[in-house]
Amino acid sequence: MNSDDQLVLEFQQGSREAFRELFERYRDPLYGFFRRRLENPGRAEELAQECFLVLLRNRARYEPRASFRSYLYGIAMNMVFAERRKAGREISDAHPPDGHAEQNLDAALWIRRALERLDADDREILMLREYEQLSYAEIAGMLRLPVNTVRSRLFRARLALKELLMPVRGSN
Repeated sequence: MNSDDQLVLEFQQGSREAFRELFERYRDPLYGFFRRRLENPGRAEELAQECFLVLLRNRARYEPRASFRSYLYGIAMNMVFAERRKAGREISDAHPPDGHAEQNLDAALWIRRALERLDADDREILMLREYEQLSYAEIAGMLRLPVNTVRSRLFRARLALKELLMPVRGSN
């Protein structure tokens, strides 16, 4: 299996196969990234594809200062911000998919609502870490923050989320 760095280098030199492999590797994770941030699954799919179009148009500009993954998520993050500006309002996180397990659906709604109540900056850092599995350094680079700021905001977000998810005590 080729590393992302090898594939990007081959892609920059014109390899369609390298691009195809990068696309296959990141298509689903990018769709999930957009889906968790947008209400419309169709628009999430469009943005995931547009992200690869941006990559195609800017392939000569990519310089391996950071990992390819954080570069790609940086493009995706900018697209989410642009989408929100275009909509003129904050777009809430996606609704859970229809499913058969009502209990899982309730849990997903509960978590989603708790996430919505977090501070927007803290929520984004938490989602980048937990859902996209980016490192502290990758998040810091993407958001142009010091790594220690990322760590403290992530800690604060996790505490707040835990507090929001705790059952209410003494309400009997």
